[in-house]
Amino acid sequence: MRDDDKELTADEMKLMQTQDIAYIQQKRVIEMKKIEKLRQSLHLIECEDRVKNTHIFFVDNKSDKKVFDFGKRLKTSEELLEMGYSFANSERFNGKNVTQSDVQNVIHLRDKSYKELAKRMERLKFLDILYHKMDVKKKLLNKKESKPKLVKKGSSTRAPQFKWKTERKR
Repeated sequence: MRDDDKELTADEMKLMQTQDIAYIQQKRVIEMKKIEKLRQSLHLIECEDRVKNTHIFFVDNKSDKKVFDFGKRLKTSEELLEMGYSFANSERFNGKNVTQSDVQNVIHLRDKSYKELAKRMERLKFLDILYHKMDVKKKLLNKKESKPKLVKKGSSTRAPQFKWKTERKR
């Protein structure tokens, strides 16, 4: 084998870079769609800056106020009242009692979904950086244009920034 067989021409390099960029772009779009789907299913239930909901119940006198039962009034169990965002009626469960372990299961699944959302957002951030780095590298391969000026050096968290000479397009 000759050494010149192994080397790629500039056009072949551009083609490979374009295919790689297209693959990264496809993965970015897939991640964005999955993140959006997760966000819609979670609705960011437990936001810290969210104002807590309050329910006002009117009773006739102070003695009724002392014996007032929120669970009976909302037709739900005490465990579900503590969650704060879902007052599921007991009719919805067909008369089955909701236990503390059921509530813990739901909380565990919710936390797992939030962790998955955080990981997907990190992956999207990584793919964005990678896409921009590859795009800059592809633009630098163009021999027809003059060499751009480096404005900011790239790092692991951002792509390098270059400034090209402005050219009038006809």
